[in-house]
Parts: sequence; structure tokens; C-alpha cells
Amino acid sequence: MKPATPDPHQASRVPPHRRELPLRVGTRASPLALVQTRAFLKLLTTFCPVLRGMNVFEEHAINTTGDKVQDRRLADIGGKGLFAKEIHEALLDHRIDFAVHSLKDLETELPPGIVLACTLKREDARDTLILGPDCHRVDPADPFACLPSGALIGTSSVRRQAQLLHARPDLIVESIRGNVQTRLAKLRAGACTASLLALAGLRRLGLEDHASVILDPDAMVPSAGQGIVGVTVREDDHELREMLAGIEDPEAKAVSTAERAMLAELDGSCRTPIGGHARRLPNGALHLTGLVARTDGSFLIKRSLHGLSTDAHRIGAELGASLRADCPRDIFG
Repeated sequence: MKPATPDPHQASRVPPHRRELPLRVGTRASPLALVQTRAFLKLLTTFCPVLRGMNVFEEHAINTTGDKVQDRRLADIGGKGLFAKEIHEALLDHRIDFAVHSLKDLETELPPGIVLACTLKREDARDTLILGPDCHRVDPADPFACLPSGALIGTSSVRRQAQLLHARPDLIVESIRGNVQTRLAKLRAGACTASLLALAGLRRLGLEDHASVILDPDAMVPSAGQGIVGVTVREDDHELREMLAGIEDPEAKAVSTAERAMLAELDGSCRTPIGGHARRLPNGALHLTGLVARTDGSFLIKRSLHGLSTDAHRIGAELGASLRADCPRDIFG
């Protein structure tokens, strides 16, 4: 279903001259984060005519702990919230006015005083296999058959690792971190036989041709929020919240609400492999698939639930509770 087009006249009713300019936008300093931020600002000026032709935005690229520490898995240094910690602090300290995030890197429970103001239209949520020269011909019926027996796969994602090892326990998985360009360079240098990346990031960077195999969400359940950009603001900044509401994508809001409600119910740490993918059906209903696994792939449970889009939060919470009830106790330890 095509998302409703925000009303530019509604957005233009929130003129920026009522506050100090420029508006300061915070983001991670990675190439992908900067591309996403600039696309967001372009969208905002498209739907807020009063902003056009004015120098009203100031970018603040913030080096987060998650970006600085590259030699360990996120799970070992505090989880994916480390991609937002310093950005949250800048927002609460009034050093920035709003912040742009990859939604999959944003915690489900935000610090007091910060809210998710809007979610933007989702890019393709699927994961991709990036293959090195030693991989076999791709078999559409079995996307992992292209990987040689005992191949070394580079990924820092426990979600990807668990699903890959569940399908192919003969494979060896080793942590590989860094931005998209860094991971592609490591693969080219022979650090691993293959790697996995989000298709959304490759597309936004103009690197989609590196995707050797695009994985169906049934074969590799994506991360909750994958492919969606979210914007946070201070809870008491009603002016910016009203302006950002004008560019909210209704479908992105529904699917992300379901996925994040499921994640919150599971309450898994970054050490827990969890996948969540919601989509709108042709009849307008919402279909949510959730997955929980062990990192070594020895246990995996996957279930789906669907209902009205207006019930997105309930669908996510209900599916999360169902998955949690049937998982071994040690999964969330």
C-alpha cells in the first residue's frame, strides 16, 4: 500500500523563526549515517516550504562508543545502545535539536526526556550475502548452498550468525566490524569467505551491486527496524514534534511499532539473537514474523501473527510473549 503523502501546508504551519537557528541535527559520523541524515533533511525541506532556500540546518557528526570500539562485539561492550548514547546526551544537553538514527540501532526504551518523533519510509529490509571468489554458483532454492563447506563467514551480528549456523552448522563465523565500506574491503582482502550486510545500507550508499544473494525474510529474518530511519527529539520540544509528524510514514510507523513492541516484550540483550519483520498485506492487515535463537544455531523458534495495522503494538507484544514463553530459560540470560 502506498503511504499517504504528508500535507506540506500542515508542515509549513510550524515556522522555524520561532526558535533559534540553525536547527542542529545530530547523527553518527559513518558514511551511511550522513547519507541518511542528508536524505532526511532534504525530505523535511520538501514538505516544509518555509525552510527552502534558508540555511537552517547544521550537521553534528558524533563519534559514538559503538563506532570507536571496533575490536569487540557490541554484546561485549554494552549492546547496540552504544550507537546512540553520546547522541542522546547531546540531545538532552541541548547541543543538538534532533537526531537521526538507523532504527535497528535504537534501543526500545529511550532515556527519559527523549521520544521517537517520526519514522521514515522503509527501504528494503532484507539481508544480503556478499560472496568472495571461493563461493559456488548461487542456487535460488537454497541461498546458502553457495557457501563452501567449512567456509569462514564474517559478521558481528548474533542474529545473522544464529540463523546461518542453524541452516549450515558446518560454517565458521568470525566477528567482523566496521562501516559498510570497511567490511567490503575486509572481504576483498580475504579476511573471510563471505559476509552479510543489510540491503538498505548498500542501496543508500550506491553499493547494491555488491549484493551477491538477497535473502528472503523467511530464510533470514531481519533485525527489528531494519531499513527504517527514525528521528528523536526532546519530549518537551512540541514545535519540532509537530513539524516532524508531517513527514511520518504511516506504514513505517505501523511495522516499526509492531517490531519494537515484540522486541520490548522479549527484553533480549544484544547477546540474544532476535529477528523481527512486519509487512503490510494487500488487504491492509499487518503480518509480523518473530524469531529467537541461540547464537550457535542449536535452538531456533520462529512464529508469525497478523491483525489490523491499528493493533500493531498489541500484535508485537503478543508475539513477543508467545516466543518468550516457549524459549529455554538460558536464552535471555
